[in-house]
Amino acid sequence: MRSHFDPLRPPPQTLRQHARPLPLRSARALHSTALRARPASSPSASSSSSSSSSTHPFSFLPANALEPKASRTKGITEIRGPYYAPVTRTYLDELLKDWGEYVDGIKFAGGAFSLMPEDRLRALIDTAHSHGCYVSTGGFIERVLSTSGGNKSVISKYLTTCKNMGFDVLEISSGFLSIPTDDWASLIEFTAAHGLKPKPEVGIQWGAGGDASVEELESAGTRDPKWLIDRAKAFIDAGAYMIMIESEGITENVKNWRTDVISAVTSALPAEKIMFEAADPEVFAYHIQNQGARANLFIDHSQVVQLACLRRGIWGTGSTFARVVTFEGAGEHFRKGGRAVHTEPSEKY
Repeated sequence: MRSHFDPLRPPPQTLRQHARPLPLRSARALHSTALRARPASSPSASSSSSSSSSTHPFSFLPANALEPKASRTKGITEIRGPYYAPVTRTYLDELLKDWGEYVDGIKFAGGAFSLMPEDRLRALIDTAHSHGCYVSTGGFIERVLSTSGGNKSVISKYLTTCKNMGFDVLEISSGFLSIPTDDWASLIEFTAAHGLKPKPEVGIQWGAGGDASVEELESAGTRDPKWLIDRAKAFIDAGAYMIMIESEGITENVKNWRTDVISAVTSALPAEKIMFEAADPEVFAYHIQNQGARANLFIDHSQVVQLACLRRGIWGTGSTFARVVTFEGAGEHFRKGGRAVHTEPSEKY
């Protein structure tokens, strides 16, 4: 892996000496950009970009209303790409042809993309874009930081390469690292200056992200939820377009779920600015049950159908069956500045 970096690197420079960041785009703009980026040579170029553009023969049956994919800022679903199982271009294209309406982003894990041939990686990213999905690097920046000693030139080369390959989002995690909050915020700005959407990952568990056992994580200890919330607020101020909440220590690899942490996070941070790792059916069902159908969630690619059925309210388990509902007029009548807006119903109701 170290062959990716120049061992004769220049003297380290502090990340505080960052460039002025470029203007950030909203989550809605991410979808629009991905749709415009559809290449003519992609597998889907001559066919429907996703199921959202096809007719639904059972659309007469009642189901929850969700924001259209192109303008969605809540109810975002990000799926895991290659890592635990290969995800090829053909598989991804077929998956998104059927279920692309319910997938907003694709995230690589474990730095798997760094091992792929360039033409195959570009084809995979182009396929995601052809279906209106953004593509995230996942948290490989931890590896780059640790092997380069935080060298600004190496990090800049990594960010530039990610941008040139077509990545849209750069997840900035530090589960294994100790990094000052100011440096972390500067890295967010530095990432934005390279034209990527910075998405910090924060959590309460030290050593998260490596599939550690419950016993290992317990011995490493956890942080106070206030630590997570304070840093998330600082990172949003620094330009993070969204915060990924690490599941380890909260719902993953724990003896008892820390639902108090989830409540603290959802109470303190804007819903459209947070996404929970939830790659387990029981976990994403819990988030839907407690946050509603429009919770932003990261899941495995194999779980797309189950989550879609849950969001739309057409199926579920004993605790969620026929109990997940939305109000399709919520965006029109009830959300303005975070407060209820009392207006007369429109004629269409």
